[in-house]
Amino acid sequence: MMKFIFMMIFMMPLSFCSLKFWFNQFIYLFLTLFFFCFGFNYLFVNVGYGLGADLLSYSLILLSIWICSLMIMSSGNIYSNKVFSNLFLLVLLILLISLYCTFASLNVFIFYLFFEISLIPTLILILGWGYQPERIQAGVYLLFYTLFASLPMMISVFYVYNYFDSMIFFFLDGDLNYLVFYFCVNLVFFIKIPMFLVHLWLPKAHVEAPVSGSMILAGIMLKLGGYGLMRFMVIMMGVGLRVNFFIISMSMVGGILISLICLRQGDMKSLIAYSSVAHMGLALSGIMTLNYWGMCGALMMMVAHGLCSSSLFCLANISYERLMSRSLYLNKGLINLMPSMSFWWFLLSCSNMSAPPSLNLVGEIVLFNSTISWSFFLMIILFFLSFFSGAYSLYLYSYTQHGKIYLGMYSFFLGYIREYLLLFLHWFPLNMLIFKSEYFMMWV
Repeated sequence: MMKFIFMMIFMMPLSFCSLKFWFNQFIYLFLTLFFFCFGFNYLFVNVGYGLGADLLSYSLILLSIWICSLMIMSSGNIYSNKVFSNLFLLVLLILLISLYCTFASLNVFIFYLFFEISLIPTLILILGWGYQPERIQAGVYLLFYTLFASLPMMISVFYVYNYFDSMIFFFLDGDLNYLVFYFCVNLVFFIKIPMFLVHLWLPKAHVEAPVSGSMILAGIMLKLGGYGLMRFMVIMMGVGLRVNFFIISMSMVGGILISLICLRQGDMKSLIAYSSVAHMGLALSGIMTLNYWGMCGALMMMVAHGLCSSSLFCLANISYERLMSRSLYLNKGLINLMPSMSFWWFLLSCSNMSAPPSLNLVGEIVLFNSTISWSFFLMIILFFLSFFSGAYSLYLYSYTQHGKIYLGMYSFFLGYIREYLLLFLHWFPLNMLIFKSEYFMMWV
């Protein structure tokens, strides 16, 4: 596992080569291929230097490298305007290293350390390359929401070592049946995923972040919460059986409320950000059922949502770069100007509402099975959740593509090949993974 870290460290000087912006992206894609050929197992493989990967880690590391490579592709404006493009590449590389170490770590403390470190490059991305002055407030929200639950989590990590005499995930075999411990550990993951009621930092951060910041937030940072819960719920089964009822109820009802908020949004990025809260609420409910289907469905949903939500933010940014507004009231009638781009809006909106053949569909089917087997009454809430998911995805598509166009404000330029390739590289794995969806059922 160390060979990938060394490769990323030795990529740092490349960030400062002013003419090598797109070459950096090529190296990221090469790293993706290199890691893809590495292989995985349902147990930790290639263990060494405190690092290893099972299927859960492997999927999320692969997703991280892929999204980071696409972040460079989406940031053509940073390169063309020469807005500290070298520093941008360096921050991105540090972020990828921290995410890699978070997902590959076998040690609870190292996991916690890099979990918190990953916040810093994300904050720099928002503050450094965000669009409006409000990005400072968004950065403060992101920082303090995470820091609020950080200290209890650190104390809990030391308690885990005191209890098990080990910090290796593989050897944490027992049941810490304490309610205070449960909340101290899980609160930081609930904020990160984010759970309804502690989600307010997410729409603010997304709206003020540059396209690369929105992609990494939606694609990877939300998955840190799900990953942490999957790793730690093993040692909290007893208290989980008593408390998870409240968490699932809150996530499900919150998902419906958030879906209604989506239907009233006038900002494209804000709508996509709120839809992330609804989708990840379903994944959180799957994890909290503590059954096999729930864990596998949550992993599928996390990978699918990482690709789908990231691509929708790219689409919103493509419109923003031409009109300089994210408002749905101004971004109208785009099907008249960019019919090819409307086709991608349609495909990715369908994926967002879990239409076949996207991986979102399989993830939702598995999660529905998991939650209904836990409680039959959740079928009513799932019905509304599924219906509203389709409603706000169609609302986003129809509002942006149809209607009266403001000809005096919009550029007639039909888009770069780079932008179409960027959308294809999101959509293709999202819809091809359904053919190998059985792999996601192997890790538990």
